[in-house]
Amino acid sequence: MSEGRNEDNEQQIARWLRSNPEFLQRHPELLSHLKMPDLHAGRAISLHERQLEVMREKHRQLEHRLADLMRIAQENDLIGEKMQRFTRQLLLHEHRASLDSRLMELLQEVFQVPQVGLKVWPLGAARLEPGLELPLSVEQLDRVDQMQQPLCGSPAQKPGVQWLADRGQNARSVALLALRRGIEPQAFGLLVLGSADPDRFHAQMGTAFLQKLAELVSAALTPALSAIWGKESAVKPDPEASPPVPAKQAANP
Repeated sequence: MSEGRNEDNEQQIARWLRSNPEFLQRHPELLSHLKMPDLHAGRAISLHERQLEVMREKHRQLEHRLADLMRIAQENDLIGEKMQRFTRQLLLHEHRASLDSRLMELLQEVFQVPQVGLKVWPLGAARLEPGLELPLSVEQLDRVDQMQQPLCGSPAQKPGVQWLADRGQNARSVALLALRRGIEPQAFGLLVLGSADPDRFHAQMGTAFLQKLAELVSAALTPALSAIWGKESAVKPDPEASPPVPAKQAANP
């Protein structure tokens, strides 16, 4: 019974102290007599010491948090500078037919992306034109259309990886960015970023920056789509066909 009464008394004291938090302020001399276990050393310490220990731990946590925030801010500043440089170089490029090639060069140069692949294709019913060779299968095109945000992770079973250098054999992580005009449901292209570093584009990484990059690339390529697609879908000469007769030979002597 005595143990039960002691527990009841402790509960009453605890409730009373919670209801009267100013009690120790009125009786500060009691603080030096109250003892608490030291979680690290296993000894009893005063309440003052315990409060100081808690404050030091909170201070250390805040310092670590502040260091993380400063690191993130520095990384964001660096990304912002690269985005500005990338955008400026895109705006300075005047030839639409070669904009896709210049874009891939800038991604490797400005963002140090080791491998880049990019293809565009027609939209809507133009995809179904007879004899049209598309860079992806119908199933893969549907998968790209369904991508609402960049897809990162292992290159296995991901469309477009074969566009990378060595057909993606050296890639250990990739990021797939669907390209579309505004909010259109269909994508007109796919940008593939590849790296031999498996942690460069991992599945748990944030994609906010990559999404902004996809929107920027989409906006840059939209006015040049006809020129770029016309270049990619140009009819290749038939190797068995007779070569054209030079103008001088065709002229009458």
